Amino acid sequence: MRTSFYIKTFGCQMNERDSEIMAQLLIQHGYAAMAAEEADLIILNTCSIRAKAEQKFFSLLGSLRQEKRRRPGLRIVAAGCVAQQEGEHIFERMPHVDVVIGTQQFWRLPELLQRLERGESKREIACGLDKAFVIPPFQKLLHDAPPQPSEFRKFVTIMQGCDNYCAYCVVPSTRGREISRPVADILEEVQLLVSRGVKEITLLGQNVNSYGTTNPVAERPVSFAELLQRTAAIPGLRRLRFTTSNPQDLSTELMRCFRDLPNLCPHFHLPVQAGSNAVLKRMNRKYSRELYLDKVAELRSFRPDITLSTDVIVGFPGETEDDFEQTMSLLETVRFHGSFSFKYSDRPGTRSLHFPDKVDEQTKGARLERFQARQDEISLERNREFLGRSVEVMVEGRSESGLQGRTGSNHIVHFAGPDSLQPGDLLMVTINHAGQHSLQGSMAD
Repeated sequence: MRTSFYIKTFGCQMNERDSEIMAQLLIQHGYAAMAAEEADLIILNTCSIRAKAEQKFFSLLGSLRQEKRRRPGLRIVAAGCVAQQEGEHIFERMPHVDVVIGTQQFWRLPELLQRLERGESKREIACGLDKAFVIPPFQKLLHDAPPQPSEFRKFVTIMQGCDNYCAYCVVPSTRGREISRPVADILEEVQLLVSRGVKEITLLGQNVNSYGTTNPVAERPVSFAELLQRTAAIPGLRRLRFTTSNPQDLSTELMRCFRDLPNLCPHFHLPVQAGSNAVLKRMNRKYSRELYLDKVAELRSFRPDITLSTDVIVGFPGETEDDFEQTMSLLETVRFHGSFSFKYSDRPGTRSLHFPDKVDEQTKGARLERFQARQDEISLERNREFLGRSVEVMVEGRSESGLQGRTGSNHIVHFAGPDSLQPGDLLMVTINHAGQHSLQGSMAD
């Protein structure tokens, strides 16, 4: 019986949380986490939003072929979005893989492994997507898992899937239709985590703003704003965050939460993707540049000090030079504190795969370089606004330069401090230096 495992995660926070749940399931069935070279079960949990993550996955999966020859008893599992997307093709391309398991099926992993161990099959695949799928009550796994002293922040899934069908996005085909998790399950999990010493919670979903609307989860539908309010009220929860949001569903009720909930961190990730209405329409984003800017202005009216980050895709099919200039002007108008920007890449199963007027790689690269250079300048200017201010920092750990922590505004801060400080501790730090991607300071008196 195999008793040790290693999980490698590619991609977003949703994938990180899925990996965590798989680990909890395996521990519940007698497995122990080990380094990759010692584990007799290796799981690669994959993201397929962007081509680079998928390429890294297949590269690492291919490299495991030699390890399987060296250790024939090694089990290899391909999980997550690429597994959901490719299905049996993974076996054809990588015959050394034992299990392919999709995004709605990973909770069945122990069962599939047991079937292999009993000799009932030579390989297993579970990639079905069901409209009637119900997110299992994963909080029950916590009752059997011992508390980990280093776990001061955790992700909590509140929904899965998406109904927006953006032209470039694989989520509806890899994670299915939008499904909201019951409020009681979410609150029970957060309460249990806080009782075990967790101080910061991030609520996760593909589009948290539409929580509860497409699949009511109670006798009376609960909005995301109300879920935030009920979560924030849990005693002992020091910080609350969430991701990701779609601008079209951003309500005034939700914006007010940044003003009214003291432990809701003043940082908001609001993907815009492009600053041109023509491009947004081709992307099927269902909002305009003007609506986005109106939402930002209203949000800042409730919380003037909120830090904003975003996602931007450059070189979407049909993007003209004027379209790109509109994205640059939106950057100048909003002055995001940070952004995740990428060159457009064709993804299997998306409508944009078949769009004409593809932008060449050289043009995409030049536009991305220009956008990122200006964003770096703005990020530095924004960070300098913190100079001389004392901010609350949550300790995350130690680095070569001393302690490292994070502000509620999601800024990394480096500072010196005593060895007695532990991850999760909160303290005030006065900022005396600002870089493009982090701040430096000293403990306040």
